[in-house]
Amino acid sequence: MKDKEKGQQGFNTRCVHSGEGIDTDTRAIRRPLHMANSFEMPTDVEELLKVLSWDHLDKWEYTREHSPTPRYLEQRLADLEGAGDCVVSASGMGAISATLFTLLKAGDHVVASEVCYTAAQKMLSHYLPRYGIEVSLVDTSNTEEIAAAIRPGTKAVYIETPGNPLTFIADIQGAAEIAHGVGAQLIVDSTWSGLTTQSPFDLGADVVIHSMTKYLNGHGDALGGAVLGTTEFIKQVREDGIVHLGACISPFNAWFIMRGLVTLPLRMKQHSENGLKVARFLEQHEQVQSVFYPGLESHPQFAIAQKQMKDYSGMVVFSLGLELLDNFTFIEHLKMIKHAVSLGHDQSLIYYLPTVFFFEDMVVLEDRQKEKYTEIMGEGVFRLSVGIENAEDIISDLSQAMEMMRS
Repeated sequence: MKDKEKGQQGFNTRCVHSGEGIDTDTRAIRRPLHMANSFEMPTDVEELLKVLSWDHLDKWEYTREHSPTPRYLEQRLADLEGAGDCVVSASGMGAISATLFTLLKAGDHVVASEVCYTAAQKMLSHYLPRYGIEVSLVDTSNTEEIAAAIRPGTKAVYIETPGNPLTFIADIQGAAEIAHGVGAQLIVDSTWSGLTTQSPFDLGADVVIHSMTKYLNGHGDALGGAVLGTTEFIKQVREDGIVHLGACISPFNAWFIMRGLVTLPLRMKQHSENGLKVARFLEQHEQVQSVFYPGLESHPQFAIAQKQMKDYSGMVVFSLGLELLDNFTFIEHLKMIKHAVSLGHDQSLIYYLPTVFFFEDMVVLEDRQKEKYTEIMGEGVFRLSVGIENAEDIISDLSQAMEMMRS
């Protein structure tokens, strides 16, 4: 968990109080939900200019630009992540798209993770090249590959850490040094960290992205994304990437996520403790072929995870080495853990990813890359989002399902 800075309230306290205030109309001790899309504007010219200015985010005009409820959420996130400012979006992909289209132009070059969230990879490999932006996709868990891909015209290095779907860890500080060496920006998608387990800005990141749909919301009932960075950069993202591209968040979803953040440190502590217990159980089980969890010494980037993470979140990847259809039979035997996409919910979720389907998603992988990931994944892997249930109950459910596979 983030350390308390001198003169600053503790992280848990700020999760409760940052962005909050007494409602001036009712004296309610929680901010109300403002669903209005338009706000009465002043006729005084000086005040009107403030409303129309991006420098006065406490003056409201139209919800696509900014409105009270999303703004309170932005204030809380900027405080928690240690950023100059924050802008929230309709989804995690809205945040990624807004960032890339704000930062890049034709002729620029990007170095990015060859394996990352499937929609992000398609944005990087398909959409950006259509607009004259060159992209080099490499294994960003290997800083040597990042360094080898850098060019004089590189404007950004984009990494996910922990990475989706294999939990690979990128060295944030190492990537930042490489990027800054050519004047490039380091963008870190920190979604799988749950915000509490690592501090990318302290390690040199310039921009941090979260899919708030996942751990920040934590309840599986709202979509949202967030971009965090300097005040000046976020001002650009708000106008160029959110307002003009249209990925503004619903105040209702912002209100849900604001509520979810109150319990974030408590939930992430439970996710992390459960994740480690489940990973250790799986690693010791004779039916399990492989396990990937950043908190295990067997993880290929365990040393980096130890250096830059405080806990290891709740994402566990494992393989049972079964025939394709038998993996779905295993899922059918689970009683509590639900077969569903997404992650970071309060309840445990599992998703089976056949390697052949993975390659269909990661469409730009070359043969040498496919050989590497086939060796890592075998025929396929389970992606388990460990929830906040009792760890013993999660383990018991996995155990009984594996026992059923013996019969």
